[in-house]
Amino acid sequence: MRGTETDKSAGKIDIVVARTFDGNIDWYGLEIQAVYLSGSRMSSEFENLRDDVDPIPPFPNAVRRPDWRSSGAKRLMPQLQIKVLTVRRWGSKMAVAVDQPFFESIGGPSESPSQDLGDGDIIWMVPNLLRGDTGHYHLARGHWEVLTLEQSNAKLLAAETVQREEFKTVLRNKLESVE
Repeated sequence: MRGTETDKSAGKIDIVVARTFDGNIDWYGLEIQAVYLSGSRMSSEFENLRDDVDPIPPFPNAVRRPDWRSSGAKRLMPQLQIKVLTVRRWGSKMAVAVDQPFFESIGGPSESPSQDLGDGDIIWMVPNLLRGDTGHYHLARGHWEVLTLEQSNAKLLAAETVQREEFKTVLRNKLESVE
């Protein structure tokens, strides 16, 4: 993508995996999405890590929670809606790598997951983090499945609407705690 006003790069693909053979090139785009955290800024954590000399990492110094909606529906989905359409038009595929908790937050594996690259536009990859014999961690192939852009959008948008009275009760409780 290129910005229409600035003519500068915009909306880059995180990683492009490619190979050449017989003068041809095969390639796939890869988006890596981590979960955003809601709460206090993360800079204090990095400052603690920078200054820490203990062999055990310091305990987090603030309360934060994963913000699955912002990470999926608000951040990842708009990127996919633009990039996947372009990559699909060019005859290639996009892959999306997320961790297990992120994938579970959008519904987890499909009932009948397909691993046929012809069945969709997006290859969802959920690697496993394994601890080896030496105690070091490494990534290993975990779950993967192929979905269309439309199926992916449905997973990313999935949410259950709360009842009006439940919303009002929660709102009333919050307002009363401020008074």
